[in-house]
Amino acid sequence: MDPALLRNRKTLPLFGLLLFPLAAPAQDPGLEERLDLILERLDRLEESIDQLQGQRVVEFDAPLEETTSPEQRLQWFADHQRLQESPDLADRRWHFLGPTNVSGRVTDVAVTTPRGKTYTVYIATASGGVWKTSNEGVTWKSIFDHQPTQSIGDVSLAPSDQQQVWIGTGEPNIFRSSMAGCGVYKSMDGGETWQHKGLAATHTISRIVVHPTNPDVVYVAASGHEWTDNPERGVYRTTDGGDTWELVLHISSQSGAIDFAMDPVKPEIIYASTWQRKRERWNDPRTFADHTDSGIWRSTDGGDSWQNASTGLPAPHHRGRIGIDVAASNPNVVYAFVDNYELQKSEDENISKDSYGRDRTARIKGGEVYRSDDRAQTWRKVSKSDNYMANIGSTYGWVFGQIRVDPSDEDTIYIMGLSLHVSHDGGETWGRLGGMHSDHHGLWIDPNNSDYLINNNDGGVNISYDGGKNWRFFTEHIPVVQFYNVGYDMATPFNVYGSIQDHGSRKGEVNVDAIRAKPGQGGRRWGGRGRGGRSATVEWDYTSGGEASFHAVDPSNPDTLYYAGFYGSIGRTDQESGERARLKLDTGIEGEEIRGQWLAPFIISPHNPRVIYHGMNRLFRSMDQGENFTPISPDLSRNLESELGDIPYQTITAISESPYEFGRIFAGTDDGRLHVTFDSGKEWQRIDGGMKEDRWISRVIASKWTDGVVYAAQNGKRWDDLAAYLWKSDDNGKTWSSIAAGLPGAPVNVIREDPRDSNVLYVGTDLGVYISRDRGATWNTIGSKLPTLYVHDLIIHPRDEIMVIATHGRGMWAIDVREPEEEVEEPVVKDEEREV
Repeated sequence: MDPALLRNRKTLPLFGLLLFPLAAPAQDPGLEERLDLILERLDRLEESIDQLQGQRVVEFDAPLEETTSPEQRLQWFADHQRLQESPDLADRRWHFLGPTNVSGRVTDVAVTTPRGKTYTVYIATASGGVWKTSNEGVTWKSIFDHQPTQSIGDVSLAPSDQQQVWIGTGEPNIFRSSMAGCGVYKSMDGGETWQHKGLAATHTISRIVVHPTNPDVVYVAASGHEWTDNPERGVYRTTDGGDTWELVLHISSQSGAIDFAMDPVKPEIIYASTWQRKRERWNDPRTFADHTDSGIWRSTDGGDSWQNASTGLPAPHHRGRIGIDVAASNPNVVYAFVDNYELQKSEDENISKDSYGRDRTARIKGGEVYRSDDRAQTWRKVSKSDNYMANIGSTYGWVFGQIRVDPSDEDTIYIMGLSLHVSHDGGETWGRLGGMHSDHHGLWIDPNNSDYLINNNDGGVNISYDGGKNWRFFTEHIPVVQFYNVGYDMATPFNVYGSIQDHGSRKGEVNVDAIRAKPGQGGRRWGGRGRGGRSATVEWDYTSGGEASFHAVDPSNPDTLYYAGFYGSIGRTDQESGERARLKLDTGIEGEEIRGQWLAPFIISPHNPRVIYHGMNRLFRSMDQGENFTPISPDLSRNLESELGDIPYQTITAISESPYEFGRIFAGTDDGRLHVTFDSGKEWQRIDGGMKEDRWISRVIASKWTDGVVYAAQNGKRWDDLAAYLWKSDDNGKTWSSIAAGLPGAPVNVIREDPRDSNVLYVGTDLGVYISRDRGATWNTIGSKLPTLYVHDLIIHPRDEIMVIATHGRGMWAIDVREPEEEVEEPVVKDEEREV
């Protein structure tokens, strides 16, 4: 065997052990024998590899960019847990604010059988952990709260022991708000306790399948990093219950396993679909002309060897995501749901915009269904080529890719896209099943009763007892709500505002008394009731804005609400009358195109509430409440032609105006640029020297306490760089020093100053929320122990001193941060009505 090939083999650590079995510490007297056995296994693996189409040699390419190691992530989470043992404000409780009338994206479902004797259901969520019901949805319980990640790709049960539950972390749908996972977890007691079982470097896991009679044999389909190439992609197999893993199918560092299926009669026959994808910060995941690795693979010996089984599918460079399933009633029949990237002429020439209002330059064939009647040796297309199929996934078929076959009827199949679709004639004709939220990601069909369906989608989970004609909802019991932001007003009591992935914008009134209630005055630890039994949970209503909208209320007129829609649209609403106005941006240059981020920022000037700043790739200003906007900056990004694609990028993502001087404005971009102007935009200076190059500026704050002090946060998620980047400048950005020491590593989303104490800072990250009482020298967690949370935004109400955090996966939470027994400083007095 070539020694160079051995050097390229990847052995994966699991708590100090090697995941390739039989390795041993250096002092082990049997080390030489064990290494010989490892070489023998690698030789067998090499022989299997040679059987692949094209005599493919499996090489583990190094990632193109430096990314965070799984060992470092686990250490950072341990640091976070240590802080939670002795938190600041330890006597204060966090209160869940809701919403309870909204749920969120559910990525998978696993169900115990037989129904009638057991009523247990497990669901995996995109960023809200794992939930369980033992009574078919009457009540639900979160069972994965305190783990390094709450992003779940798959949940699976061992058929021979349904107390064994497997969790694959990391949502494989890689939507804009997907988070990196941290490997696989196993429970032997129905989710009461969990063991980490390795594979933390995979980041996303699309499927886990357990052998029907031997629960120690488990297959994991790993789809890989979202933003960078990595070698830990493909199909992993364990034969010892997850103590060790073998990568039995690896194609390349760009090609992961996106689905997996097992023959229900002959479990040694297994299928995997691979997806070669590249996602840039300026493009959706896509297939390129030189991509050849997407396809279907089959093994007839449990994964020891594999054959390419793609004959009859679209050309390799047209294959996008592929879902697969086997007909339990006739295992010769296998179906594939292919996202076909081949361009076609639309039947409707009027379709010129995509789902988000962006210009559509071309149209792909989209969803296609293929059938094999010989266990995937050959395929034939069974669906039509028409608008119905092309619109299954709209412009983002890569988010879906799920197909299910009725276990009792090989001709009844379901595919998931924007809607749930069913065919009763083997895929020739289709119909929509309505009555649910859109964007579907999974379906369980009772093997003993095909009318019993459990569907999961972006609105939660639904159960049908009549084949999809009617559905039960569980919104109030599974509040895995994905907020992007939080705003507030000065009403009494005050309201909070936020936008929710796929659910628009909401507004709710905060019960301050309930949040301030001391333990023993009623209520539960989280979301409890306060004095008089009043609940802290908020009643939420729709408000202006979309699913990606910042909100700000005019401090001089609480009826005036400003909001930004996705990709930079902006509007104003009179909350009393309901009148809305869409505000327009004018560059003054005919034909000039501007671009805005999905969540485009804007602020109201602290000097004059009539002045609005709005960030696109240029900074715009209105002097008259948004009636007229004009640019006051050039393009503040790098503005590279090579980084302009179908997703707006190189845009402004953070804005702050100094409370000490009108027109001293700081603006940060998603490609790591930070600028300041001291004269309302006449001249701009770049000030990001010393910060992490290229990383997304998630927040910039000009201090209200000290003139010249500026705080900035960067987020490296889109580089698979999960470190914490947090900075302070004492000279308006000329120089920067890190204040991230002592802060557990995780992408930083927001930093805020306390409104009454100049020394206090608050930070929200992809692990939780933290407080510093010494301007960033040291950090601690706050209050009663929270689950692991993706804290995307936070506010501290300046009058009531209630902190509200907006989490992406568990709704909003609040805590009292008052220090009533201490003397606190008063903030600098600003002239709110200053003329400009």
